[in-house]
Amino acid sequence: MGDGTATDFGRLADAGSKEDKFRRELVRIRKSPSFRIGVHLIKALEQPWRFLFLPFTIPMLIFNLGLERLGRKSIPEFEQPNFSNDENRRSIVMFPTNGVGFGHFTRLLSIARRIKKLDPDVEIIFFTTMPTLHLLKREGIPAYHLPGRNKFKGMPASTWNHIVEESMANVFAIHKPSMFIFDGAFPYRGMLNAIQGRDEIKKVWLRRGTFKKDSTKIPVDSINHFDYVISPKDSVKEEEHDMEFTSTVVKCDPILYLDEIELRDRNDLRNRLGIPHDALVCYLQLGAGQINDIESEISVCLTELEKHENLYVVLGESMLGDRLPSIGGRVRVLTDYPNSLDFNAFDFTIMAAGYNSYHEAIRFSVPTISIPNMNTGMDDQLARVEVAEAAGAMIVLREVTPRRVQAAIERLMEESVRISMINSCEKLHRPNGANQMSKWIIDEI
Repeated sequence: MGDGTATDFGRLADAGSKEDKFRRELVRIRKSPSFRIGVHLIKALEQPWRFLFLPFTIPMLIFNLGLERLGRKSIPEFEQPNFSNDENRRSIVMFPTNGVGFGHFTRLLSIARRIKKLDPDVEIIFFTTMPTLHLLKREGIPAYHLPGRNKFKGMPASTWNHIVEESMANVFAIHKPSMFIFDGAFPYRGMLNAIQGRDEIKKVWLRRGTFKKDSTKIPVDSINHFDYVISPKDSVKEEEHDMEFTSTVVKCDPILYLDEIELRDRNDLRNRLGIPHDALVCYLQLGAGQINDIESEISVCLTELEKHENLYVVLGESMLGDRLPSIGGRVRVLTDYPNSLDFNAFDFTIMAAGYNSYHEAIRFSVPTISIPNMNTGMDDQLARVEVAEAAGAMIVLREVTPRRVQAAIERLMEESVRISMINSCEKLHRPNGANQMSKWIIDEI
């Protein structure tokens, strides 16, 4: 292992880096449909008997190429680059994708900040599509940023994936990491190409469960690119994986950014936002990043909440979405990361049921009216909150109407109901998986 000095870093100008680039390009060419179709035709020229079968073999090859592109069939293995990092550093490259919210980013940052506390000599590098780099800066974590493909109008997926592959390869060449950790629902082909053949790097996929049964299938060969799959628990019992893979599965409890000791005092938020200490406060956050238009649901909830005179509302504003207007009256807007820092201040919440929001509400015992987001691509929010509903820890609204919202609010205005839900939350408490995984990672590198 290196001692952390500047001389430990690799250089892009090194001959080895240039050779690695040529090797990657060669593998990329061999994988391309045009090359493989060309090879198929050349074999027919070399062996004329194959001509008789071309009307059948060419359509079959094209069909298989289509299945590979859709991720339904594994890409055949080709000779892989033989990368030679003679000495890896105590360095970890983390790659959280930009999903519908902060989930992927927050899970890895939760682990990263604990690693830094346990072992400050470990270098942590973020390579991410998330635009919120200032959150990494305050934790002292450097980052490489690549905007998601949707930020480039009309850019083909192949072009964007090529950028991912080359950018990530450069990061590997410079930092010589001992471990690479990916957190995302869908593994980009460019990322898979970049980590393939990197036997000197331990490759980890942090992959939570509770996926919808009809959600987008991941490429069938994707998991086998990783040495480990970290599977943090959710409220729903994880089903067996729908594919065979060779990676070692590492299980842990739900991963949270904060521990209870880090939460602010109950009156801290009231002092900052000018809320009377004796008032009830409801936290309202229904967003899931930029995925949905939730204005109507917010409007319904605000209208019903404002009917209660001694109730103040704190609107949680996402850093990924549009800015919320200043409403005034007994409504305040809170933009912080994470907003759960102030969960001691809230008497109850109205929230969607993303992974982070759900587990924070349970862990910090906040009575919650949950409105699961039904329009997420893969995350099954309804299945997640039904567990808490059955335990008496949450009220779940499957349909948002003024009557249903008002009935739920009136229940939570009663102190006895809130106390009962707090007690039910406490029965669902689990340790913080971020503490577990930070220790495991340090042992592995």
